Amino acid sequence: MVCPVSGEWVRLEGGIFMWMAYALGSALLAGVTSILAKCGIRKTDSTVATALRTVVVLVFSWVMVFVAGSQGQLGSIDGRTWTFLVLSGLATGASWLCYFKALQIGDINKVVPVDKSSVVLTMLLAFVFLQEEVSLGKGAGVVLIGAGTFLMIEKKDMGAERGKKGAGWFFFAAGSAVFASLTSILGKIGISGVESNLGTAVRTAVVLLMAWVMVFAQGKGQEVKKIPREELGFICLSGLATGGSWLCYYKALQDGPASVVVPIDKLSILVTAAFACVVFHERLSRKAAAGLALITAGTLAMVVL
Repeated sequence: MVCPVSGEWVRLEGGIFMWMAYALGSALLAGVTSILAKCGIRKTDSTVATALRTVVVLVFSWVMVFVAGSQGQLGSIDGRTWTFLVLSGLATGASWLCYFKALQIGDINKVVPVDKSSVVLTMLLAFVFLQEEVSLGKGAGVVLIGAGTFLMIEKKDMGAERGKKGAGWFFFAAGSAVFASLTSILGKIGISGVESNLGTAVRTAVVLLMAWVMVFAQGKGQEVKKIPREELGFICLSGLATGGSWLCYYKALQDGPASVVVPIDKLSILVTAAFACVVFHERLSRKAAAGLALITAGTLAMVVL
């Protein structure tokens, strides 16, 4: 099919359509991941759960490396690429540890919006370090996402929740957002010289090492044997969902601009909100629903404008 204006549609269809499809796939699986993970950390320590699910992600990612036949490229990765892959893996590990701790002590519909606000920082970092253009539409998207995030975390029962759990969930969710934005930028640089599946597998190995170091450093090694079987199943399923989301995400990131891929991926908040309502009966107030609408509108604005 040929574009009636530019005559370039055939060329764009094979490029833009594919990386956008991968980005949407990443968003869907990421939304499911949050729900499965929440089910798996009701009694299980979040750091232990993160370490276990990363084992599943690592196996999944290396299977895909061999399916894609990219394992032979491992020896050809240069020092610069190794450096950024390792740094990206460390940032991912920190983001995961913060995120799942936040999920354990806070409501999904509060934690996820804060985590997804990383898109704002990612866009700024992409402008500074990757020289990606920041249009007026993307700027408007940033404002909408910021306003929407504020509305979603400003709930009437906030004071009551602080008395029960403390405000720690926000600290961990904010940390997750910061490290997630660093992950996207470092990952974008790191996978520029390596096949996306192989890059994902290398980064996952770094995350795995970091997660288990944290488990034993905190003296939680014995808690692995105490995990309820049902929660272990959810932890493993969340790892599979994460593995699929990662593979889609970094394939999209390799072929498309970070400032567009990241906002699409953050649409996973819609999937998460829907499942949180069904599974955990977390109802959105009118204010929170308005915030979700603003986040969605802002995300779409960053993609299409």
